[in-house]
Amino acid sequence: MIRPEDAQFHPPTSEDPLWAETNYFGLYAGQDTATPVNIGVYGLFREPLGVAGSTVSVNSKRVTTPWSADYWDAWEHLALPKPGNLLHYELANGLTVDCVEPNQIWDVAYTDPAAQLDLRFRFSALMEPYDINDPGQDPLAAGRDMDLTWGHAYAGHFDLTGRVEGEISLRGDRLPIDCVSTMDHSWGVRAERQTSRLSWLHAHFSPEFAVHALFDFTTGTGPDAPGPLQLTHGYVLDHGEVHGLKAGEGTTWRSGFYPERVELRVTDSRDETFELRGSALTTFPWQAWPGTVGHNSLHRWTCDGATGYGEIMDFIGLGELGAAYNKA
Repeated sequence: MIRPEDAQFHPPTSEDPLWAETNYFGLYAGQDTATPVNIGVYGLFREPLGVAGSTVSVNSKRVTTPWSADYWDAWEHLALPKPGNLLHYELANGLTVDCVEPNQIWDVAYTDPAAQLDLRFRFSALMEPYDINDPGQDPLAAGRDMDLTWGHAYAGHFDLTGRVEGEISLRGDRLPIDCVSTMDHSWGVRAERQTSRLSWLHAHFSPEFAVHALFDFTTGTGPDAPGPLQLTHGYVLDHGEVHGLKAGEGTTWRSGFYPERVELRVTDSRDETFELRGSALTTFPWQAWPGTVGHNSLHRWTCDGATGYGEIMDFIGLGELGAAYNKA
């Protein structure tokens, strides 16, 4: 179970200097226009080392290099403010985060005057945090494999769907932000070399209905082929009630490992089954830290006649990417 104090830094449970905590806010704007914009704001805090990494991306295009996006900025060695405080922090890259109500409301601001970027939004939760490690919430929690990279990185982890409202101004163009999206917070040992895969995705249809899920997948079929998905965690938010996913499968059709098209079938703890289909609107190679590439796409989703939006992050480590592209 996630408690209010879990919005704050946690005492490390390992002497590994790569212990880390993260906050990720993914959101989008202009979803009803011809050029939807996908936005990501990330902080990775390595308290034992006294440093933080932070990335900010704004992308409305199909790109395979980060500098081709509308905006990209990445810092790897920001000094952690002392004392450490995840409820309020200001980083030298221009990011300020205030947790107004623990695990429920965050105010986020980011400015880069040189790039003429000003981003401000409030994230307001539509549910209680979803603890992927709590069998009382997550039907698949008992069977997770902690030996995998993401198992240790997600030793503590919650996902949270909410309403995002604000505004972005980039090079003189202003766009209101009004969407439903999902953020997360993790704490654990986050290795520099990623040795397992993760498809982290969600589809938001309204404040009353959203699906968030984590899947494992294989790179064995290559970068430009369909591949199966195997559910590891997830939930359905249905009219204010959260129901953990107990089964799920799907197929992702990829181009250069970017998820171009996805079909999912998931079943929640009520035995309700949902079929979803997603198609990519953008592509972006998000490197949350140097050792991984999150093949990121904002998708337009359909489910039972409804249309929604949400992103997919297909994370693959550099070693596995190299092996996939250099198969004999």
